[in-house]
This record gives sequence, C-alpha cells and structure tokens, in this order.
Amino acid sequence: MIAIMSDLLFERFLELAEREQSLPAGSALFRMDDPVLSLFLVIAGELRLVRALPDGFLLTLQRAGSASILAEASLFADRYHCDALAGEESIVRAVPITRAMAVLENDRALASALLRHLAGEVHRTRTRAEILSLKSVAARVSAWIACNGGVLPPKGRWHHVASEIAVTPEAFYRELARRR
Repeated sequence: MIAIMSDLLFERFLELAEREQSLPAGSALFRMDDPVLSLFLVIAGELRLVRALPDGFLLTLQRAGSASILAEASLFADRYHCDALAGEESIVRAVPITRAMAVLENDRALASALLRHLAGEVHRTRTRAEILSLKSVAARVSAWIACNGGVLPPKGRWHHVASEIAVTPEAFYRELARRR
C-alpha cells in the first residue's frame, strides 16, 4: 500500500512540475540557507542532501535516486538546511512550493500520500540514527548492510555509504577488506 501511495505522490507532484534541470555529477542543486522555492523530483541519477561538519567531513542526510522526492521536509521551511549535490549526472523537475502547497490543501488523497511518505522517511531516519549511534566502524558497516538487504552498491559508490554512516572512506574500505 505504501508503494502505491508513494507512486501516487510522485506522479501527482510530477504533474505539477514546471521546469526540468540537468545537473552534472558533483554540482549543487541548492545550498544551505538558499530560500526554498521549489520541491524537486529526481527523474534520473542520484542526489544527496549533505551537511558539512566542522572537520570538513560531509554527512549524508538523504540519498535520492530516480523517482524520488528530494528534501520533502523543505515544503515546510523557508530555507534549506543542507546542500543538495548530484552524485552522478542527474535530471530533476521542479514544482513551485506555492503550487505544491495549494494542491495539498485541496487534495486529501495527495495530503494523505505525503503523510504516509513522510512517516516512511521518519522510519528510515530512525534506522540511520541507530546506525550512527554504533561506536565501531565494523558495527556501522554490519548494520548498514543488514538494513540494505545485505547488498553493497557498486564499488564506485562505496564512498557514499561511508558518508551515510559517518566514517571516512578509508576506514570503510579497510573494514570491507578485513571482511574478505
């Protein structure tokens, strides 16, 4: 049921989109403190919401692939609280915030679908918080693998996993090497 509601949500927001934007890998869609003007739908590629920590490490807050909504909590904010970076060449469509909010106020099915989606995001965020509470790199890697179907992404994306679990890429690679 949630998958059906998420599909409804994405498809309905897609109907409201007014412009499409291509992003090369590594480019920023928006930066922290930029005003929130649009809700973004990822059509192709992958974008990550990241926050720079004082030591320069980038902590991943969301990873949004194709057919995903990026930074949906920004519907209820004036400014973005992090940066959105393209992890690979990507395409997004933008829905003006004013348009999205007007439709949500009048479409109970869409508002319900958004609530279900946000509840799922809370669940995923709590899982990530539990992973981040683990003390060792080995425990974090094991938990991430267990929560992601026992499968790692392709080797070229391992640094993204390291960012998600707040360890350096080198520590992540060492832990994987230790397990082989």
